[in-house]
Amino acid sequence: MAGAGTISREELAAFVLRLADDHLILGHRLSEWCGHAPMLEEDLAMPNMALDLIGQARVLYQYAGAVEGRGRDEDALAYLRREREYTNCLMAERENGDFAHTMLRQLYFAAFMEPMWETMLNSTDETLRGIAGKAVKEVAYHIRHAGEWVVRLGDGTEESTRRMKAAVEALAPYVGELFESDDVTKAVAEAGIAPEPASLRPRFDAIVGPIFAEAGLEWVEAPFTQTGGRRGLHGEAVGFLLAELQFMQRSYPGAAW
Repeated sequence: MAGAGTISREELAAFVLRLADDHLILGHRLSEWCGHAPMLEEDLAMPNMALDLIGQARVLYQYAGAVEGRGRDEDALAYLRREREYTNCLMAERENGDFAHTMLRQLYFAAFMEPMWETMLNSTDETLRGIAGKAVKEVAYHIRHAGEWVVRLGDGTEESTRRMKAAVEALAPYVGELFESDDVTKAVAEAGIAPEPASLRPRFDAIVGPIFAEAGLEWVEAPFTQTGGRRGLHGEAVGFLLAELQFMQRSYPGAAW
């Protein structure tokens, strides 16, 4: 990764906050399966993956707060911002749908983040390099777990195949946003902090492609890309998600994570 460029405090904080929001929102979505998973093993596995994501969100929020220097700690950043202040990708906030939809969403996000974290192992930013060192091991498990389910369901019964194909159709418009670039991503790439998202697409395809082939699934090209999450534009479901996510902190101000 090149590291000759410079980056402003605002740009670095914005980038770290995006990562934190992705992981917190998706972690919360996964946690909604706790007690509702289709089998006991999944009732353990899915909350564990949720905890991985929320743990990564926590250290990212801590770093974002330190970088921006506005006195906001991890609790303030996670629980006391309004909807338009969250800059997570839209895929992370998608409602769980059925189990097939959840597993495919998890595979897509993990397949995007694994090459991101791997590249950031050589980041010029020491803190992010350290976070990547732990996260890359966790995301590899997420790919393996979600990928196995995508194969099992895609190549399973007539009903499971139908549902997995429906998930592929439903999530297709949300893949493109993962790889969008803007001034923030260009700045962190030029500073050698993190790769441009667009550069990760071949690695994403190399992860998802063989899993789809084994599952008997075909890639669906969406006629349009859902976008806006990085600019704070979200779907209707986010309001309900935040109402639940922020309830404790707003009811008991000052509670520590």
